[in-house]
Amino acid sequence: MKQTQRSMSPAKTIALVAHDSQKTRLLAWAERHRDALAQHRLYATGTTGTLLSQRLKLEVSSLLSGPMGGDQQLGAKIAEGVIEMLIFFWDPLEQQPHDPDVKALLRIAAVWNIPVACNQASADFVFASSLTTGDYARDVPDYDDYLLKRTS
Repeated sequence: MKQTQRSMSPAKTIALVAHDSQKTRLLAWAERHRDALAQHRLYATGTTGTLLSQRLKLEVSSLLSGPMGGDQQLGAKIAEGVIEMLIFFWDPLEQQPHDPDVKALLRIAAVWNIPVACNQASADFVFASSLTTGDYARDVPDYDDYLLKRTS
C-alpha cells in the first residue's frame, strides 16, 4: 500500500489506557508528567479517564471502558487521525476478557504508525523525546489510493 504523510503539531492527542492491575502505575506516571500532559489533548478509556481527570485536574475525554468497547473507540479515533499517541499500560501476565480488542487496538496503532508506549520505561522514553512537543510528519497508509484500488 502506498503511504502518505500526516502532520502532527506540537500539541498531540494522546490516549491513556491501563488495565486494572496497572492503573496505579499509570496514575503515578501521569502525575510525574502532569505538566507535559497538560500541553496535549487527552483521551482515556472508562475508569482510567475519570481517575486521571480527578488526580491531574486536567480535562480528559473519557470513552467507554475497554471491555465495553472503549478499546475499539480508541482504535476508530486512531484510524480517523484523532489519536496520535498511545500510552497503554497493559498487563502481559493477566488474561483479559477483551484480549481480541486489546490486540486490535495495538494492531491499528501499528497500521497508522503512531507512537505506542506499553509500560513506564517506554512512556518515559517517549516523553523524553523532543518529538513529543515538536512538529512531526509520520507516514500513514494512503487511504485514497486503497479505495481507488478496491473500486477498480
